[in-house]
Amino acid sequence: MAKMRLLGSWMGVQAEGRGKQTSTDDLEAKKQRPPKWSLGILNDKETDEVPGSILLMSKVAERNEPLGLQHVQARTSSSSLPSPFPQLSRRSSQTSTYRVKQEKKKTPDGKIILEPQPDESPNDPLNWPAFRRDLALLSLGLYCMVGGGMTPILAAGFSNVASTYHISTARVSLTTGLYMMGLGIGSVVASPTAILFGKRPVYLVGSILFILSAVWCALSPNFPSLIVARIFQGIAVSPVECLPSATVAEIFFLHERAYRLGIYTLLLLGGKNLVPLVSAAIINSLGWRWVFWMVAIVVGLCGALLFLFVPETFWDRTPRPRRVVVRDPNDANVPESDVPIHSPIIPSPMSEPVTEQVASPPEPRSGFHSPVPQHIPPSPMDYTTYHRDAPPKTWTQTLRPYAGRLSKDNWFKVALRPFILFAYPSILWSAMVYSFSVGWLIVLSESVTVIYRSRDTYNFTALQAGLVYISPFIGGVLGTAVAGKVSDIIVRAMSRRNEGVYEPEFRLVMAIPITLACTGGLWMFGWSAQNKDSWIVPTLGFGLTSFGCSLGSTTAITFAVDCYRGYAGEALVTLNFSKNIFHGLVFSLFFTNWLESDGSKEVFLIVGGIQLACMLFTIPMYIYGKRCRMWTVRKNLMEKF
Repeated sequence: MAKMRLLGSWMGVQAEGRGKQTSTDDLEAKKQRPPKWSLGILNDKETDEVPGSILLMSKVAERNEPLGLQHVQARTSSSSLPSPFPQLSRRSSQTSTYRVKQEKKKTPDGKIILEPQPDESPNDPLNWPAFRRDLALLSLGLYCMVGGGMTPILAAGFSNVASTYHISTARVSLTTGLYMMGLGIGSVVASPTAILFGKRPVYLVGSILFILSAVWCALSPNFPSLIVARIFQGIAVSPVECLPSATVAEIFFLHERAYRLGIYTLLLLGGKNLVPLVSAAIINSLGWRWVFWMVAIVVGLCGALLFLFVPETFWDRTPRPRRVVVRDPNDANVPESDVPIHSPIIPSPMSEPVTEQVASPPEPRSGFHSPVPQHIPPSPMDYTTYHRDAPPKTWTQTLRPYAGRLSKDNWFKVALRPFILFAYPSILWSAMVYSFSVGWLIVLSESVTVIYRSRDTYNFTALQAGLVYISPFIGGVLGTAVAGKVSDIIVRAMSRRNEGVYEPEFRLVMAIPITLACTGGLWMFGWSAQNKDSWIVPTLGFGLTSFGCSLGSTTAITFAVDCYRGYAGEALVTLNFSKNIFHGLVFSLFFTNWLESDGSKEVFLIVGGIQLACMLFTIPMYIYGKRCRMWTVRKNLMEKF
């Protein structure tokens, strides 16, 4: 009887202990569950591991273990939450693996964790000297400036082209719209080609086709020939819009990216303002055909810079599997392993020696017994692996136009991926903002001849109309400076308040100045032009719009790349296809006639209203953006395709 009482008492204690343990586990799970809000952003209900969310600031308390993207609270014991970290059993602790936590690489001052983490190889583009990376950016940026200016290159000379071919000015605007159609088509071709075969050959081939198309435009005997030449030119120029942002993402770290993307955007949009100014001077003195001869010469120089200073920047950053072999800890000769704590544990016979094996290229085999050359061309599957373990490339080796196939993906499937991204809310928002940011500048360029060269308004010459572009150029420079530096300052401040975690939605704060500048500038331009105010008033409105458009384009690109860096190439195609087809081509078909019939005041009040209404979608994007990103992960649309 006493034994029964003792057994009952013992079982009661055990039940009480289990109850306390369950209660403790539930409490621990609640503590580890992400908070509902983070600076106005709704967190995912189940996890903090969301694409784009990154631990940016290195001095963060209570975070000692990376859960994919390092976004869980510090823990010192097992957790009930699912985790990719293997939990050690008692047996495995007895035959322990000697694991040392890998330190994340940081900036020299130790304040910012480098993202993405560079490899140890000197061939990793992130390990190139800063001057080399900046020189590549500058060379590519100059080429993009010329390419970016090709859209409105004839804007100040529409009437000259009309008189040459004896057509209406409204019909000449098709040279802009159909050129943008070529840009859209070309981006769908250039992006998958670059993903499979590398960006460098696409840049080089594009520059050659660019020169040929410029010569074709200069020699066009009739208007249909000029139209076809402009479409072909758009296809040739398309790489400058869909690839450079991905190149920037490949050679610069996250904390450097916005500023460099700002430089690229400045040169791209600056070209849309500077090139028409220069072309106006050429049209005024030599005629519009000489504009394209000059373009061919300048593109030849830019092509030389691309060949010399823009090597292939591809680098596969997929985490490499490491194999850790378990060994008896009593062996005193076993050194501590430097395997990261998330490496899977693969048991092996206890008698085998302990080694850590990292994926490496297979040894080359030959049917002959002759020595194998030191430098073997990489196969399609191991480009990064080959160069990771190879000696540093010499400058002459980087001049190879073609580095081999980088992916075995089907070209047609890759070409269709940008259209799947329309189902991703973050990309859809970026596409909308980018389309308006670049599109309104093209719309204003098409308005220059109608408003400034008309005898009923300002009666400017081609040169005077071209000088109007000084205002949007200055606005674009200021906008890029603000978008790059101020955006980075805001992001770092908000990340610091968010326990060091960066969310791409922090970039959306820039929507406030974008909305004010673009909407106000468009209304100012149209209203003052119809009221025949001094020419400086609509010109200032043009500059204010350009300021807002520079903010918008930089923010849209940076937001898209930060949300889905793995799909940066496809995302840029999505953005540019939207801008060129849904905005550029569509507006060019009717905008000039609409402006001539209804007047600038009514037209630009409507245009500004469209800008204002669409920017209001930023509010739900900021609040629900993180959940939308996690929703795309669960749907996995890109990978399913």
